[in-house]
Amino acid sequence: MSFFRHQLDGGVVEGSLEKGRHNIKDELIFQSNGGFIFHDSCGFEAGSEDEFNKVKEFVVEGSSTPKLNKRIHAIWFCVPMDAYERPITAAEEKFFNECDTGSVPVIVLLTKADSLNLFAIEQLRDEGYDMKEAKARAGDVEKNLLIHMQECVSQQLNRCKFAPKTYLPLARMNEEGRGDQCTKLITSTADALDNHTLQKLLISTQQINLSLNIKYALEKYNNLIQI
Repeated sequence: MSFFRHQLDGGVVEGSLEKGRHNIKDELIFQSNGGFIFHDSCGFEAGSEDEFNKVKEFVVEGSSTPKLNKRIHAIWFCVPMDAYERPITAAEEKFFNECDTGSVPVIVLLTKADSLNLFAIEQLRDEGYDMKEAKARAGDVEKNLLIHMQECVSQQLNRCKFAPKTYLPLARMNEEGRGDQCTKLITSTADALDNHTLQKLLISTQQINLSLNIKYALEKYNNLIQI
């Protein structure tokens, strides 16, 4: 799970990120775009009350604090699609039943969506296709599997007390040149923000993404005309 807010002061924070040693209070700032401040948490393990309570405390404080430079603006909740048979754990469901994020939107990211290609190939092989034909047909089956998985995840989480704002599948985010996926993520996050000022802050931080700036400027103009 990742949280982000905008950098409103000139401070420079140095930090390190090691697998399995996430501290949710550590600030992560990327040199390529210092306008964002990220916080990352460990995944929820069943029965891990300590980690859950740390995340819950951080969410409550960050979503309600009057200090703008400490406020959380959005939460990205990652659900990996490589766990096809069990996409949502009881510990993750607990978050959406007990963590009130207030006005801070939670965007569920269906990560590793490309891993469904393997399940698609296996399904086609079970139906009698040889490997070559299974790979050729896997694309359409993969799309249907993703639609099915997104429906299952949303149905399960939308029944929770504090349901997510939206859902977004992402694929191959670990590969270079996947700007299309990053654009999807920023666009979905901006759409989830209710406050236009926050939308403007988010888009303005993307200095090179001219199309997004134009899109939201036109939407703002149309809203003014309707008023």
